[in-house]
Amino acid sequence: MSLSKGLAILAVMLFAFVAIVGIFKKATRSDNGIGVTSERIPSEIELVSNAVGKQQSKDHNGTAVTRQNNGDFLEVDRIDEFFNTGLPKFPIVETITYKSKVPWKQGRPAWIVDYASHYGTSRHFIARSLNKGPDYDTQKVVNGDHFNVFRSDKNIQFHLVVDISKAKMRFYYYDVDADERMLVKTYSVGIGKPDSRKASRFLTPKGKYSIGNNIAVYRPGMRGIYNGENTEMIRVFGTRWIPFGEEIFGATEPADGYGIHGVPWRFDNAVNRLMDDSSSIGKYESDGCLRLLTEDIEELFSIIITKPAFIEIVDDFYDAMLPGREITDEVH
Repeated sequence: MSLSKGLAILAVMLFAFVAIVGIFKKATRSDNGIGVTSERIPSEIELVSNAVGKQQSKDHNGTAVTRQNNGDFLEVDRIDEFFNTGLPKFPIVETITYKSKVPWKQGRPAWIVDYASHYGTSRHFIARSLNKGPDYDTQKVVNGDHFNVFRSDKNIQFHLVVDISKAKMRFYYYDVDADERMLVKTYSVGIGKPDSRKASRFLTPKGKYSIGNNIAVYRPGMRGIYNGENTEMIRVFGTRWIPFGEEIFGATEPADGYGIHGVPWRFDNAVNRLMDDSSSIGKYESDGCLRLLTEDIEELFSIIITKPAFIEIVDDFYDAMLPGREITDEVH
């Protein structure tokens, strides 16, 4: 083969290679000339949705919850897991069978109040479990009845976190020995009036407080002294009063005089009797205390009054300094 023929063949091969490369590059470009891969590119809507990371789902018990991308619950109601004698049930409670004759009570039959004292559980808690619903007053019991109490081998605390900006309160139980906390329920609350002279900017203080012992249950007709006047207490505090105890840290006001209570009751001319007035829930209208709906304060009262409990009031939930590792599901 002559040199000229060899050069000609080499030139043809080089031209063919360049043509093939050009065709391949054209195939891997979009219409506007920007190179793309064979994988589908997520749309802008998909990217935003993934970044927000909020989704509604159900846990293994079928409880509807809303989660953020960090795993925290936003809204949840698992309150019945305190009271269910079947499943689902929190691991900090146990179901027992009532017997009037028990070794820890001599000389007379043991009643609900005796079981409450023995198991460190309020009689209101036992009544709701016994009655299969929010009936805290009926405490009729016969041998063989089943109800829940707090387990004596569990070291339990309760923690409340109030977000002033959202007028919401989260309720947690905390297993001290396991160093784990569980979000039980999120409540809407009434907050104190705005006041720029206060460190919290509201009549409701900020900071962490213990829950005090001078609790009260109010019914229509019960009177007491409020602001120096003889007052029907249910018109001010609703059916339950849970006071702050002591300042723990960051308290902008002393604990004395502050607390959590139900919505005030008003006389309703249409039905000719006292009725609870829920219009202040989610608003900033109180003189500093936190208000809950009647059904909410009654269930919360029944649970937290027999164990150490704390409340922290913050501008935003994520400012709270809660103990332990938060768990979002449990094996029952």
